[in-house]
This record gives sequence, structure tokens and C-alpha cells, in this order.
Amino acid sequence: MENIIQTVTNVNNAVNGFVWGMPMLIMLVGTGILMTILTKVFQVTKFGHWMKNTIGGIFTDKKITAHTAKEDKSISQFQSLCTALAATIGTGNISGVAAAIATGGPGSIFWMWIVAIFGMMTNYSENVLGIYYRRKNKDGEWCGGAMYYLKDGLGSYPGYKKIGAVLAVMFSCFCVLASFGIGNMSQINSIAVNMKASFSIPMWVTGVVLMVIAALVVVGGLKRIAAVTEKLVPFMAVVYMIGAIVIVAMNASKIIPAFGIIFKCAFTGRAAFGGVVGATVKDAVTWGMKRGVFSNEAGLGSSVMVHSNSNVKEPVMQGMWGIFEVFADTIIVCTLTALVVLTSGLVDLNTGAMLTTTEKTAMVAEAFSLSFGQAGSWFIAIAVLLFAFSTVLGWSHYGTKAFEYLFGTKATMIYKVVFVAFIVVGATMSLDLAWDLSDTFNGLMAIPNLIGVISLSSLVYRITVNYIDRKILGKDVKPMYSVFPEYQQQEEMEEV
Repeated sequence: MENIIQTVTNVNNAVNGFVWGMPMLIMLVGTGILMTILTKVFQVTKFGHWMKNTIGGIFTDKKITAHTAKEDKSISQFQSLCTALAATIGTGNISGVAAAIATGGPGSIFWMWIVAIFGMMTNYSENVLGIYYRRKNKDGEWCGGAMYYLKDGLGSYPGYKKIGAVLAVMFSCFCVLASFGIGNMSQINSIAVNMKASFSIPMWVTGVVLMVIAALVVVGGLKRIAAVTEKLVPFMAVVYMIGAIVIVAMNASKIIPAFGIIFKCAFTGRAAFGGVVGATVKDAVTWGMKRGVFSNEAGLGSSVMVHSNSNVKEPVMQGMWGIFEVFADTIIVCTLTALVVLTSGLVDLNTGAMLTTTEKTAMVAEAFSLSFGQAGSWFIAIAVLLFAFSTVLGWSHYGTKAFEYLFGTKATMIYKVVFVAFIVVGATMSLDLAWDLSDTFNGLMAIPNLIGVISLSSLVYRITVNYIDRKILGKDVKPMYSVFPEYQQQEEMEEV
């Protein structure tokens, strides 16, 4: 048995090294650069527009937050954002940033920002394609994601029908497998470990309690998940941000030196390496590049599966929510975590050298404890609980939609039951190999997805230009809502 496990580990390490090697990083960042150029730096030049129509619209446009009717299987734009953020804002926003600084020094934060800026347009493109190629299943629920724009988008090119279909199946398989690892067991294990360390709660107790809670939410379907995440995500994000801001304010004199050391160390060899690791680290405890996933999920094709369930009709509108998702996750939350670590005395702000031997979650907990005492470590334990559990809820939907694509709508209940059952497994077992395998599948998801985005980049450009012409320049042109004539006509009629 040990020989089998060692063989699997060796094979996985080889695959993992290839998946997260430099060619893959070039492909990920390169896709963001390509979409940034094609859209004429939309995330910067239209900053005011997308902010006004996303987070700003929550306070001025009731349609963004209004719940859909009970019989309507879609969810609101705000609910889709919260569900996506639930999966995106995870333990990586705490431990991932700390790992970046510990691995590559303060300069790694600069590269985190660079990756996020370009990642905004990758996420934007995924959401635009997700809305444009989505369709409804027999239950009237929207289905969208990389598997659909691979099959119907890339597959529509002459000679690429089979390639598009195969890549769609590959993406779905990798997504289902990753959902059990990085989207379930690894997150639950992080919670259980922290609950035991901070409150002496047995790990199996944590697993059973979370399994029951998750069953009540996950088995209830997307609308119940969305109803929970639209309350949980704003609460957990705001509470964590308030705690972080208080610490940074208490150390206000170190804010400018903290930014100074970030830029000073940004281009050293160590910072460049650590930056790629930490800047891309997202919703899980990571150990460097091998166990990292991208902090904002841009390029993985995951969050588009929930964004496609929105009741929005404009592909670009949901694309702008994708931009905000990356902005909130990386530019705001991850940056605050970095400032907490840098201003709390854990790093020498003159040289960038570490003044503590702790890493990952423990480093952030130490920073909070320096300001709040024992309550600081309790705060981080609760933050990990909320962040990680919300990730489980978000990924349960991703896995469900991928499973539905492979086996049909009726089979999704089987997936949900198994997914919930694995929560107890995650809380009570050692997950070293599970982490490695799940990270590999998570990275493998990106390959077919990025192929789809790049191959359909010209379509994203045309849809973007169409939106700008109509909504910003006021031109009278026909909108581009859907590739399917019946949905296109339906949306046009509703607009009239």
C-alpha cells in the first residue's frame, strides 16, 4: 500500500510540476495581457463605469440585489457575486499572503497586484463567454461555464467540434475532482485544525457539525446556497477587514515604510519567485507553488459557473462583476492582510527580512495576537472557519454544475450527497496527498479553460465593443446577448 501511495505521489509531483511550471504561468498571465490589450485596458479606462455598475449599483439599482421569483431558477447579480466570492475568498487570503511574504519577501505583494490587474480581464472574459453561451436545463436553471463555451464556442470552428467536446469533458472531470480536494476536504481540515488548536474542539466534532450545516445548504440547491452566501460573505469580509484596518491604524506610522519595502524588494530574485507563488495563492492553505492556486481564480474557469446563473442579460455586465470579484479578493482583502503582517513588526521594513519563524495562518494569527492578545488568535480561527466554509459552499456548486454536464441534471443529487459526506473525511484524515492531487486537478482545469478564452478572444472583443457602443456611446446597434437565437430574441423582447 505504501508503495502504491509513493508511486501516486511521485507521478502527481511530476504532473504538478508541469501544470504549475513557468509555461503555465506565462499562459495564465499572457491571457490576461491579451484580453487587456483587446479591450483597450477596460479595467483601467472604464474603472468608474464598472465600479458604478457593480458595487455602486447595489445602492442605486434595486434590480441588482432583488431576489428572483420562487419559480425562477436564476439568482440576482449580487447573489452570484457573493457565491463566487464565497469560493474565492478563502484561507488563501490569510495564509496565502503570509506564504508569499515568507517565501519571497515583501516584494511578492507587488507581483500579486500585477497578476490581479491582468487577471481582472481574464475573469471578465470568462464571465462574458459564460453568459453568451449559457443555456437552461430541463428544470429551467441556467447552465454556463468553460465546458459550454468550449463545446459550443471552440467547437463551432471548422474542424474543432471533437476537440471542443473533449476539452469540455476534461474540464468538467478536473473540476469535479478538484471540488473534493481544494473545495472540500482541505478547507474543512483547515477549520478542524484551527478549532482544535484555539478552542480544543475535537476534529471529528467539527466535521460532523459542518457536515450537517452543509447538508442543509448544499442539498437545497443554488438558491439556498446564494441565500446563505449573500449574508455570510459581506459579513465575514467586512468583519475581517475591520479587524485588519484597526491593526494597520494602530501601526499607522509603518504604513508608508511597508509600501516602501514592497516596491524596494519587488524585483529581487527572491521576491519575484515568491511573488509568483503568493500572488497567485488563493482560497486554501498553501506551501509554495505546489499547493497554490490563483488568489482570484482568474483563468481557472471556476467562478463563471455561478456567474452564469445570474438573472443578468448583458454578458458585459456580468463580466464587470468578474472584474470587481478580482479587485475585492486580491487588491483589497489580500493587500490588507499583507499590511497587517508588514506593520505588526514581523518583518524588518528596512531589509525585508523575516523577524518571525511562523508562516502561513500562524503568521497572521501572530500579528493579530500582538495587537489583541489571545483574542487575536481566536479571531483568526473564526475567520478561517467562515472563509473556508464559504469556500466549501461555493465549490459545491462548481462541482455540481460540472457533474451535471457529465451525467445529467438528475444525477446531481448523488454528487451533493457524496460531497457532503466527504466533509467528515476531510476533518479527520491527513490530507498531504489530497492537497497535492486537488491542486493538480485545479491547475489542470485552467488548461482547457484558457484555450477556450484565447480561441474566443475576438468574440469577447466584439461583445465588449457592442456594449460600449450601446451603453456608453449611445449608438443604435443590435445587442449581443446570446449565441442562441431563442435567448437572444427573448432578451430583446424583454428590453422593449
